[in-house]
Amino acid sequence: MNTQRRFFHRTAVALSLGLGLGLATAQTYPSKPLRIVVGAPAGGTADLMARVVGDELTKGIGQPVVVDNKPGAAGLLGLQELLKSPHDGHTMLLSVNGLVSEIPQAVKMPVDPLKELKPVIELARTGLLFVSNAGLPVTSVKEAVAQIKANPGKVNYASYSPGTLSHTLGLEFNKLMGTDMIHVGYRGSPPALADVVAGHVSYMFDGPATSIPMAKGGKIRVLATTAPQRLSVLPDVPTFAELGYKDLTETAWMGMFITPDVPAPVQARLRELLGQVMALPAVRQKFAGLGLDVVNSPSSEELQQSLAAASARQAATLKAVGFKPE
Repeated sequence: MNTQRRFFHRTAVALSLGLGLGLATAQTYPSKPLRIVVGAPAGGTADLMARVVGDELTKGIGQPVVVDNKPGAAGLLGLQELLKSPHDGHTMLLSVNGLVSEIPQAVKMPVDPLKELKPVIELARTGLLFVSNAGLPVTSVKEAVAQIKANPGKVNYASYSPGTLSHTLGLEFNKLMGTDMIHVGYRGSPPALADVVAGHVSYMFDGPATSIPMAKGGKIRVLATTAPQRLSVLPDVPTFAELGYKDLTETAWMGMFITPDVPAPVQARLRELLGQVMALPAVRQKFAGLGLDVVNSPSSEELQQSLAAASARQAATLKAVGFKPE
């Protein structure tokens, strides 16, 4: 066998072994319980989603799926929990896209989420709701603007984390409406909403999953949504676009993330399993009840590109208003 033939023979053997190992890896995954880390408190949108997905995954793979809440530090604690876990695909992070594309622009972080995280699949997306304390004498965005202007420098708004859409939408609102709401950042939606209900904070841009139950209970009032269309669960709530403020049309998406070095066959298998879960009518129905839209997820590579583009836009938005990282 001459040198050239020996080279091609060795290459063919190596490729076949590699394909065989990859196939074997995918076939044996998952080989132990899965863990979904959520960098937000129990009861928030990400937590509710994780439990729905985890329950269905358990049924499909025959392995327990544990939801592990690690709230705090603008999602950094959840990210760090993923990074220190074995990079074998058995631990994943369910997070809003803002952890990668938004928060690093507003909060100084010791790691770069854009490099440390890889999106597996987009699970759902939604617009945010502009909500107010139920005791305020406002029933519309127009009345809210008038109330804020009548109390210059005294009205505040909450965000579920500095640097997220919940934060920057308030900045955009101020710019468009000529108002001066003061930002108050929280560690998740539940504590922020609790202060809106108590009247410690007047307004908030929040996800539907956590705000809708509060609104139905009369504890807060929903004035508008940043979604492109009205939400089916809130048909009487107008979009900002309808009100003439197209620049306040924004959506956030929630996805499952891993580290980039997880073996490629495992990444593909995990995406397949999650895709099967998200195709279930029962899951789509539960998500719809939370104000979340389930869409056909772009590829992992397309999601990564969208995160990089969104990160650049967010940096420009914060720079334009003179915001300095906290």
